Amino acid sequence: MPASTEAPTRVGAVSPVSAAPAAVDSRLTPGGPGYRRMSFALFLAGVATFALLYSTQALLPLISGDFGVAASEASWTVAAATGGLALFVLPMSALSERFGRRTVMTASLAVAVTVGLLVPFAPSLTALVVLRAVQGAALAGLPASATAYLAEEVRPKALVTAIGLFVAGNSVGGMSGRVITGWVAQEWGWRVAVGVIGAIAVACAVAFRLLLPAPKHFVAGSLRPRVLLGTVRAHLGDPLLRRLYAIGALFMTVFGGVYTVIGYRLTEAPFSLPQGIVGSIFLVYLVGTVSASTAGRLVGRLGRRGALYAAGGTTAAGLLLSLADSLWLVLLGLILITGGFFAGHAVASSAVSKTATHGRAQASALYQSAYYIGSSAGSTVGALAFHAGGWTGTVGVGLLAVLGVVTITVLGTRAARAQQRLATA
Repeated sequence: MPASTEAPTRVGAVSPVSAAPAAVDSRLTPGGPGYRRMSFALFLAGVATFALLYSTQALLPLISGDFGVAASEASWTVAAATGGLALFVLPMSALSERFGRRTVMTASLAVAVTVGLLVPFAPSLTALVVLRAVQGAALAGLPASATAYLAEEVRPKALVTAIGLFVAGNSVGGMSGRVITGWVAQEWGWRVAVGVIGAIAVACAVAFRLLLPAPKHFVAGSLRPRVLLGTVRAHLGDPLLRRLYAIGALFMTVFGGVYTVIGYRLTEAPFSLPQGIVGSIFLVYLVGTVSASTAGRLVGRLGRRGALYAAGGTTAAGLLLSLADSLWLVLLGLILITGGFFAGHAVASSAVSKTATHGRAQASALYQSAYYIGSSAGSTVGALAFHAGGWTGTVGVGLLAVLGVVTITVLGTRAARAQQRLATA
């Protein structure tokens, strides 16, 4: 990329944009120039990220059969990818503070799609897990950098909506990846299916790089470990940010567990559905697309904590409905789980970006790290619970996680009220 497109401003220097009286007006806003390009570019980045990250999830029964392993072993193809992302998201966010959000996002997508084209040729489960871990580590440059980019380039009033659109791209990527792999795998096997997803991700990555506007408000930070550790300590010392990180992890524990195991449940009795139909079940992700993109309006009506209560309650109701042996009730349960999860995730992640006044990439990275640790834990524990107690065990894990979300939100409500009383005393 030419240096002129994203030259970092020297720390402490006043950029021409920030020195101008109209600097705030130059931030992107819905309906303004560049906003649609930016939104579509990050939407495509979200599509590529989730399509690649969870490309094996709908294929786990086929992978189990191909390599002769149990669900708990095959689930590592998902957990390795999300675990790699969780481990590397903070270092990648530090690189984005120094070299720029767009640069890091572009490099991350380039490496991830390259690995994605190698995944179909994995000769063993171990090799597949290793490739997936590398792919997850590469994708770590996307989530935190994207939310930091939005926090810097979009006007604050439009931030929840903008992040909601990025999260909506995640839901579309997760949905399309699973639906496409389901039908392709039914005809040609899981290897061809993940290869198709890799090719789609390449197209998304190229379009992303061509469309995303060059940042105008980025100020380069420091790569010194002492500065980075100080920023991380400050974020972890903030009670509100800690609560938001825990909420993200718990929501993703539910989601990771449910969608890792659901394929096994639906291919077994009493449903015994073919792989293509099982993949089509993930069309319920469209509900997540809507709930994430409308999270801003939900917060406007109920407030942040009210929106989190609503998301948690919706998710819990979906888990309970999914216990039925009726396919229609299971589908309704998945719709509620998906809608509740994506709404809760959009609310919590946007709250992190608004709460952090400095080191936004690190603040977002810590959230993403907790979020994907929750995904890895949900995938692994959900599969183990399914092996031990069937779908009821997986639902039990999810309900415990939702209870954690509600408890943390209650504690946050009490803390906010206590602060208000002290302020008015």
